[in-house]
Amino acid sequence: MTPHRRGASGYRGVRLRPNGGYYSEIRSGDLRLGLGTYGTAHEAARAYDAAAWRLGRPRGQMNFQDVYTLQQALDVAPPPRLNTAQDRAEHAARQRRLLVAQEDERVMAEWRRRHPEDVAYEQVYWARRREEDTRRRREERLDMPRRKALANAQTDIVAAGGRSFFTKNDDRWLDIWLSTSDDTDEDDDGDDGSDLE
Repeated sequence: MTPHRRGASGYRGVRLRPNGGYYSEIRSGDLRLGLGTYGTAHEAARAYDAAAWRLGRPRGQMNFQDVYTLQQALDVAPPPRLNTAQDRAEHAARQRRLLVAQEDERVMAEWRRRHPEDVAYEQVYWARRREEDTRRRREERLDMPRRKALANAQTDIVAAGGRSFFTKNDDRWLDIWLSTSDDTDEDDDGDDGSDLE
């Protein structure tokens, strides 16, 4: 069966390194777990699939559909290139991180199975947080012209010899550099500066 092609390397979770090797990595939650460097993209993809099996990913997220068990995936996955003692130490550390991630995924799946009410509460919580963050960002964006105008006014007062109520190290001075939608209106008056009379 043909592999599922992804990305520039042709496989999911595989990148071409500048040195010609193929680097394999997989995500587990917010973590990006490096699996090592391999001689070919195919070998790196096999390593990705073995890690995906270990983390309990669905077969649709794997590069090859010709493997049906974790043991088969581990059997066909080649070891990464380990040229130096440092490579071997890094590989051992990657394997430990992968084992921790594997256990994490297993424990979280068990927790979700046992506590569906907590999962529902967490989903509601994050939906509310996203909604609040969106509202806050919208309010900040709408407040930017006011903040910029205030900073400009204080700059004009100081330039005219007056005294600003901003202190010397006040961060509000930086608001003069805020980008607002009315910035382009001043320069875009249709006059290119040349007189064609």
